[in-house]
Amino acid sequence: MQTSILPAPEGVLSQFITLCKPRVVSLIVFTAVIGMFLATPGMVAPAVLVGGTLGIFLVAAAAAAINCLVEQQLDALMARTRARGTARGTISSAQVLVLAGLTGGAGMLLLYTQVNVLTMWLTLATFVGYAIIYTVLLKPATPQNIVIGGASGAMPPVLGWAAVTGEVSADALLLFLIIFVWTPPHFWALALYRKKEYARAGIPMLPVTHGDEYTRLHVFLYTLILVAASLLPVASGLSGWVYLVGAALLGAVFVGFAWQVWRHYSDAVSRRTFAWSIWYLALLFAVMLVDHYWKWPV
Repeated sequence: MQTSILPAPEGVLSQFITLCKPRVVSLIVFTAVIGMFLATPGMVAPAVLVGGTLGIFLVAAAAAAINCLVEQQLDALMARTRARGTARGTISSAQVLVLAGLTGGAGMLLLYTQVNVLTMWLTLATFVGYAIIYTVLLKPATPQNIVIGGASGAMPPVLGWAAVTGEVSADALLLFLIIFVWTPPHFWALALYRKKEYARAGIPMLPVTHGDEYTRLHVFLYTLILVAASLLPVASGLSGWVYLVGAALLGAVFVGFAWQVWRHYSDAVSRRTFAWSIWYLALLFAVMLVDHYWKWPV
C-alpha cells in the first residue's frame, strides 16, 4: 500500500489559500463593499469598512474551502478542479477543517466586534447556504441547484448594506435580486462547455439533464430577466442616469453574448459569455458606485 505524504505546513497553507478560491471571493467581497457605500450618502466608517470587508472575506473563503472538501471526489473527475489539493489528497480533511474553522471563526469575530450582530448572523446564514445547503443538498439533487443555491451567492451586497445600516432595506434586496438572476446565465454558460465533465461526475447540471438546446434558451431568457432586474434600482430611486446608461450598455452586450449562445452556439462562444458575465457584474456594480457619488436623478 502506498502512503501519501502530506506537504510541509507552508505547502498546506498555500494549498488552503487556493481552496479558498481567492478570485471568486474577491468578486463576492467587491459587491459587498459596493453595498456598504450604497447604504450611506456619505462615507463608510473606517472600522466598519475594514472590519466588514475582512470579516466577509474570511467567512466566504472558509465556505469555499468547505465546498472543495465536500466535493473532493467529484473535483477529481473534472479537469477544472482536479488540481485542487483536496482532489489530489495532498491536504487532509482535518487540515482543511481546522484552517477553515480558524478562518471563518476569525471572520465572524470581526463582524461581531467591529460591525454588528445582524451582519454576523446573515454572513453565517450565507456560509450555511453555500457550504451545506447548496453543496451538500442541492448540487447533487436537482438541475435547479444553481438557481436555488444562487440565493447564498447573491447575499454579499445585502451583508454590506446591513454592516452600515444595521438593517436590510428594499434597495438592498434589489441588489440581491440582480446577482440572484445573474447567477444562472453565468454558471450555465460554464456548464455548457463543461457538460461532459459534469456528466462524468454525476452532477445533474441543466445541460446534462435537459440538453444543450434547452439550456442555451434559458441562458438567453435569464439574461433578458437580468437586464430588466438591473434597471430596478433606477425605478426605486437608488440610482440615476449614469447607472441607467451604464446598465443599458452592459446589458446590451450581455444579451448579444446570450443570443450567440442560443442561436449560434460553440464552446468558444460559451467560454466568452462566461468570461463576460464576470466582467458584467463587476462593471455593473462599479457603475452603480460612480452613480451613487455623481448622481443625476432620472
